[in-house]
Amino acid sequence: MLKKSIFTIAFISWMVFITLLSLFSFSEGDLPEFELPFVDKLVHFIFYFMAALLGALFIRERTKGKNDMMKSILTIVIAVVLYGIIIEVLQSELTVDREGDVFDVMANTIGALVGALAIKLVFSGKRQLKWKN
Repeated sequence: MLKKSIFTIAFISWMVFITLLSLFSFSEGDLPEFELPFVDKLVHFIFYFMAALLGALFIRERTKGKNDMMKSILTIVIAVVLYGIIIEVLQSELTVDREGDVFDVMANTIGALVGALAIKLVFSGKRQLKWKN
C-alpha cells in the first residue's frame, strides 16, 4: 500500500513543507546570517521545480498513467503556480515580518515550468520510463 503511494506522500509532504517555510516567521536568532545575492529566488525556484516534478508523478501515480501526460503536466503547473501566488498573498496578509514579492512568483513559475520540462523529457522519446503503465 505504502509503496503504491510514495509520490502521493512525497508531493503532499513537499507542499506542507513549502507552506510551513513560507508562512512561518523566523526570528533573527533562528537562522545563520549570510548574504548571497538572489539566493532566495534560487530557493523559490527549487521549491517549485520539485513541486511540479512531484506533482506530475503524483498525478501519474493516482491515475495509473491513464491521463494524458501533457494534460497532467499542464494541470499541475497551473495548480502549483496558483498555489505560489496564493502563498505570496498570504505572506503579505497574514505574517508580520514577511511580504509577498512578484519576483518570488516569477521564480516559482520558472521553477514549475522547468520541473514540467524535466518530466516531459524523462517520459518522452526512447527513454525506458513510460508515462502510461
